[in-house]
Amino acid sequence: MTVHGIRRGKEPWGSFAPLRISELSTERVDDMTNRLDRIQGGFWGLLVGDALGVPYEFNGPEVLPPTEEIEFIPPEGFWRTYPSIPPGTWSDDGAQALALLDSLLAKDKMDAEDFAGRLLRWYEEGLWAVDGHVFDVGIQTAESLQAFRSGTPAEKAGWVRPDGKGNGSLMRVLPLALWHRGTDEELVADAHLQSVVTHAHPTNQACCALYCLWARRILEGMKTEEAYGESVNRLRSIYRGHREHLRELEETVRPDEEPVSQGGGYVVETLNSVRLAMREYSYEGVVKAAIRLGEDTDTNAAIAGGLAGIRDGASSIPKRWLGQLRGKEQARQLLNQLLERVD
Repeated sequence: MTVHGIRRGKEPWGSFAPLRISELSTERVDDMTNRLDRIQGGFWGLLVGDALGVPYEFNGPEVLPPTEEIEFIPPEGFWRTYPSIPPGTWSDDGAQALALLDSLLAKDKMDAEDFAGRLLRWYEEGLWAVDGHVFDVGIQTAESLQAFRSGTPAEKAGWVRPDGKGNGSLMRVLPLALWHRGTDEELVADAHLQSVVTHAHPTNQACCALYCLWARRILEGMKTEEAYGESVNRLRSIYRGHREHLRELEETVRPDEEPVSQGGGYVVETLNSVRLAMREYSYEGVVKAAIRLGEDTDTNAAIAGGLAGIRDGASSIPKRWLGQLRGKEQARQLLNQLLERVD
């Protein structure tokens, strides 16, 4: 397929090459190729990280295999968390991220009602789940979708647990940053909106917003730590005049403090897990470091893997993992639509 002077390759992770240099400056071609590679890296990086973490979920680091033995198929003797689920299968993290991207592409905006409807179809029918099989659902997500099904508006459904601060909205938000063309303020507002469908607490909203700004700046080519610091400062600026969100950012998220995490599902702890994992220098190192923290291994690896994929590009994801990832053809349909829109 050719789109505005760029030829799309057939590799499972995608490749891009200039088709008509006479029509595009070399610099522009390089910039576009780089951006498209980063977008593909983020897309596949999230799904691969999720699938890699599935067999190890709910285990403490003391019982996990050594880093070098963490693979889709764990070493002999390790009891997989979901023994009936074939290796290479993404979980609720990946399925909900695909549902979000599906909604964004269909509506060309962040539409809470449409997104909630697609999440409900995932929950009840297996939309975007590999084999249509939903095997992992967060408690608050399930309760929110049940409330939506019973008539609660999408923007209020996430208040079913007013103090709920799980990572269920952070785990899926990356496609918003990959898709978004608006200002930082608009990206933050949409990050909040996708969160409130299942996780409405301002802490969750702030974590989703910060992560999206961080992903945007890495996508633009900033180094990881520089991008993070710039995103924190930008979010502070955006939150001026919004005291509740600013208070949650400063007093609960505490983005300037050294990150500490034991791998749990509390949204701030998850963000800290990602910050720690992103100190590794390769995609493989990042997702394995996220898993080695233990506990919510699939979610931590999905969120960190998405960022690492953006940072390092699609070619950084090991081919052995891409080859074993199930559901690729299903997911690639959405990726192709996203790339056409970006291009």
